[in-house]
Amino acid sequence: MTSQAFFLEVDNGQRFCLFHPARLQGTGTPRGQVVYIHPFTEEMNKSRRMAAMQARALANAGFDVLQIDLLGCGDSSGDFGDATWEAWLQDVTVACQWLHAHHRAREGHSALPTLWLWGLRAGCLLASQAAQRLPVPCNFLFWAPAISGKPLLQQFLRLKAAADLSSGNAKAVMQAMRADLAQGVPVEVAGYLLAPALSTGLEHAVLAPPTSDQPGRAPCRVVWIELSTRDDASLSPVSVKGIGEWQAAGCDVQSQLVNGPAFWQTTEIEDAPALIATTTAALTVKQQTPADGFAPPALL
Repeated sequence: MTSQAFFLEVDNGQRFCLFHPARLQGTGTPRGQVVYIHPFTEEMNKSRRMAAMQARALANAGFDVLQIDLLGCGDSSGDFGDATWEAWLQDVTVACQWLHAHHRAREGHSALPTLWLWGLRAGCLLASQAAQRLPVPCNFLFWAPAISGKPLLQQFLRLKAAADLSSGNAKAVMQAMRADLAQGVPVEVAGYLLAPALSTGLEHAVLAPPTSDQPGRAPCRVVWIELSTRDDASLSPVSVKGIGEWQAAGCDVQSQLVNGPAFWQTTEIEDAPALIATTTAALTVKQQTPADGFAPPALL
């Protein structure tokens, strides 16, 4: 089946979505449902090709995959300056609701397939927080996950400060932007108008595992994949610490470092075929957990 582009109606406009239906044999049911959560600003644009290639690969492997442009991003309604962290979390929830409803319309009241939240970079932060709001368990696919949002925000703000490095005003520019955001004033960086409600949410976001006091939340499966072009590369101490925290929460974490470029930040659009192959293989391995095969209440 071919991919289907559509606009999803939400309370504050429309969200552009691209649905890749599972390629099924006969009357089979999808082996899983996947919601892709894109990264922040230009990283989203640089990663579009890889996200589309992976979505198609997962659909061919039997997964229903939904890509959604968050508020103010891509072809969705609103300007980037309208975006807030809370609105983005709501968009992820709405995407999960749509997949749920689509499956019910097609399959009736059969058990829902496994739900995967797939994030790239800042998208992983959104995935971990959005999962806390879902009335159903889910698994996670993390591509190059950000452990916290604070460094991402700092890196983004430095894009504007970098223009003043030669004049020695970079520090003053950073301080002025921080002051404006603290006072509720949006700042413009690299063509993006950053609202305080988005910067605050990103800055305070952390990649935290589901809490055990939420029924069905843990243990879950986590596929954690990072990229490097170095033959002798290994996971960073920060990543190792983060993986340990998810494992301590009872999650089954499969971590791997694969060869490939950091395509979300390269000058030219680049591919990482090893990442696509590794991801598809990881998700198609059957491991029974509470997040696999359930008959939950309806998503609200």
